[in-house]
Amino acid sequence: MMKKSVSILLASLITVSLMACGVKQDAPAVGNPDNPAVEEKDNKPEDNNPEENVTPVSDTAKDNFHIGIVTGSYSQSEDDRRGAEAFQAKYGSENVTLAIYPDNFTEEAETTIQTIVNLSEDPDMKAIIVNQAVDGTTEAFRQIREKRPDILCIAGEAYEDFSEIGPVSDLVVCCDFVNRGYLMIHTAHELGCDTFVHISFPRHLSYETVARRVAIMKAACEEFGMAFEMEEAPDPTTEVGVPGAQAYIVEHVPEWVEKYGKNSAYFCTNDAHTEPLIKGLMECGGYFIEADLPSPLLGYPGALDLDMTGDSGDFEKILTKVETAVVENGGAGRFGTWAYSYGYTGSAGLAEHARNVILGESSLTDIDDLAKAYRVYSPGVDWNGSKYNDAKTGDISDNTVLIYQDTYIFGDPGHYMGSTKIEVPEKYFTIE
Repeated sequence: MMKKSVSILLASLITVSLMACGVKQDAPAVGNPDNPAVEEKDNKPEDNNPEENVTPVSDTAKDNFHIGIVTGSYSQSEDDRRGAEAFQAKYGSENVTLAIYPDNFTEEAETTIQTIVNLSEDPDMKAIIVNQAVDGTTEAFRQIREKRPDILCIAGEAYEDFSEIGPVSDLVVCCDFVNRGYLMIHTAHELGCDTFVHISFPRHLSYETVARRVAIMKAACEEFGMAFEMEEAPDPTTEVGVPGAQAYIVEHVPEWVEKYGKNSAYFCTNDAHTEPLIKGLMECGGYFIEADLPSPLLGYPGALDLDMTGDSGDFEKILTKVETAVVENGGAGRFGTWAYSYGYTGSAGLAEHARNVILGESSLTDIDDLAKAYRVYSPGVDWNGSKYNDAKTGDISDNTVLIYQDTYIFGDPGHYMGSTKIEVPEKYFTIE
C-alpha cells in the first residue's frame, strides 16, 4: 500500500507498490456529449450495454447525494472523459452529472468557470471533480466554496500552481512530475537511448510542474550521459487549433529523427501532439517511453489505425490489441505506456474516492484510501506516490498528492520496467 511521505526534501520518496488482483475492468463508456454545457441527468448510455456489466446503484448513493465530474472533450482528453462516463454508468446518471469545459479553455475562461460552478446549483451535489483541472478551476472552486462549503472540490491534474489551487481545493491529485522526470530518462537509458527530446510550448512551460520536470530531466540526462534537447510545437488552444498543431508534428518528426538519430526518445506535454508523434516515430525510428498522461488509448489507436469499438473500459484487451499492432509495425521495444489510462483512472478513481469519503468509508487526504479507489479502475498494476513537496520552501502539502504507475514497454512479449520500485536519488526532489 502507498503510505504518506514524511519528508521529501531530505530523503527519497517513501513509496510502497500498490497491488490488486488481475481482473478486467468492466465499466463501459457512455454517451457522446461533446459540448461544454452541463449534461442532463437523464442521459442514457450509448456505448455497449452498461446494464449488463456495471455494479448496481446502492440505495445510499441513489438517495442522498450527487457527484459532478468535469473533463475535457473527446478531442482533447478522451480518456478523462471515458473515465467520467464509466463512473456515471456504474452509479447512474440520476446520481452523477457530467460536464465538459471548452477545448479553447485559455480563451474561454468565463465559460470554463461557469461550467464548473453550475454543478453547485444542484442542492444535492456533494462533490465536484475537475479532471484535468485547467485554467479557471481555481476561481471556480473559490466561488463554489463561498456558496457551498459542503461540496468537496477535487482537482485532478491541476494546471494552475499548487499554491493557488491547493488552498481552495479539498484535494489535488496530479501525475508525479518529480519521480517521472527522472524515471522516464532512466527508462530511455535502459532501452539504449542516447538523446531525450522534449516537445512543448510556452504556455505549458510556464507551469511549475512542467518547468520543474524539465529541470529534473536535464539533470537525469547528465547523470546518464545522454543529451537533452527541446523542440517547440504549436499550442492546440491557440488559433491553429488541434489540426494545425498535429500537422506541425507530422511535418517535423522526420526532421527530428534525422537530426537526433534513431536512438533518440521523444516526449510531448500535450495530448493532441501524441498521436502524430507516435505515428511519425513508428515510421521513422526513435523511441516513445510514455505519454504525459499515459494510456494505451492515447495516441496509439489513431497512429496505428485501430478500431477500439466495444473495448472501452477493458484495458487488458486494449493493451493486447495495441501491443499486437505495435509489434506488427516494427515498434517492439521502442514504445511504452501505462497499462491503465491515467486520465481514465483519474476521473473515475477520484469520483470513487469522493463517494467513499461522503459515505464515511475513507479519509479525504489518506493516500491508502485514495489508492483503494484507484484500484477499482486499475486492477493488477503497481502505483507509487507521496504528498507534494515544495522545492523552494521544503513544505509538504497535506492535500496535494503525486502518483505514478509502472511503465509498460510493448514487445513480444512486452514487459514492465519496474519503475515503481526504482529509488530516485534524493537530490532530484530539491531541483527547481
